[in-house]
Amino acid sequence: MGYDIGWIIPRLRNPGRLWTCASSITVAVVGLFSKIIIEFLNKTTVHNREALARAVRRPPGVPLLTVSNHHSCFDDPGLWGVLEARTLMSRARMRWALAAHDICFTNALHACFFALGKCVPVVRGAGVHQPAMDFCVERLALGEWVHIFPEGRVNVDKENIRFKWGVGRLVAESWARGRTPLVLPVWHEGLDRVLPNVEPYRLRLRKRLQLRVGEPIALAPLLHRLHSANASEEETRRVVTERIQLELHRLRDAARALLPAAPTALAAPTALAAPTAPTAPTTRLCNGTEREKDA
Repeated sequence: MGYDIGWIIPRLRNPGRLWTCASSITVAVVGLFSKIIIEFLNKTTVHNREALARAVRRPPGVPLLTVSNHHSCFDDPGLWGVLEARTLMSRARMRWALAAHDICFTNALHACFFALGKCVPVVRGAGVHQPAMDFCVERLALGEWVHIFPEGRVNVDKENIRFKWGVGRLVAESWARGRTPLVLPVWHEGLDRVLPNVEPYRLRLRKRLQLRVGEPIALAPLLHRLHSANASEEETRRVVTERIQLELHRLRDAARALLPAAPTALAAPTALAAPTAPTAPTTRLCNGTEREKDA
C-alpha cells in the first residue's frame, strides 16, 4: 500500500503561518540551486526570455498556465533557473506544479519536501476530475501560476505522445469562471543530459541547454466558438488540449531547427575508378510520402 497523500491538499489550502514560512524557505533554496545548476554550471540559451519575464510579471489577478515537454525529472525546477533571483525567492510569484504521487510523494519526508515546494500530488490514471486538478483550478481562479506537463509522464524516448486532457480542463474551467489564463508554451532541449534518465541519477555539468519560450496562446476566441456551438465539456477539453499540443509542437520544431547538426564522419579515400563508357541519361522519379498521423 502506498503512502497516504490525503492530508497534502487540505494543508496546501490552509497552510498556516509555520507552513508558509517553511515553504518560502524551500521555494527560495530550490530556486537558487536550480539557477546555479542551469546558468552557472551549464550553458543555457534562452530564446524569447522576455515573454517568460512578462508572463511572470503579469498584472495582479491574471492566472498563468505554463506548459512544456517533459524529458527529465529535473525539468521542474530546472526550467525556472533562468528566472531572476528575486522571482525565485518569492513564494507568492512562483508556480504550483503537478507532480506524480507515486514518484514524489512516496513517504512522509518526500511528501513534506515537495508539498513545501508548491508541488501538488496528481494520481496518474485517475482522470481530469481529481483533487489535484480541482486544486489547480482554484489556484488559477485566484490569479496564480500553475505549471503542467501535458504529456503526463517523463517522455524518455521523446515520442509524439497525445496530451492528457487535464490541461484542457484547467483552461476551460478557468475561462468559465471569468478568468481566462495566460497560456504560455515552453520547449526545452538538453535537460535530460543534465539529469539523465539512467543510473547513476546525478546532475551533470557543462552541458548545452536550450529553452524556447513561445508567445501566449490565444484561446479565448476558440472557447467562445465552442461555447456558441454548445460543445460538451469533454469536447471542449479535447479541442483546447489539441490546440495547445499543436502550438507546443510548433515551438518544438522551431527549437530543433536551431540545434547544431550532428557531425558526419569523413569518408575514407577511395582509388580512382577506371573511366566507363557514357550511359544514356536517366530520369529519377520522386515518390510522395504519407504524413504520419498523430498518436
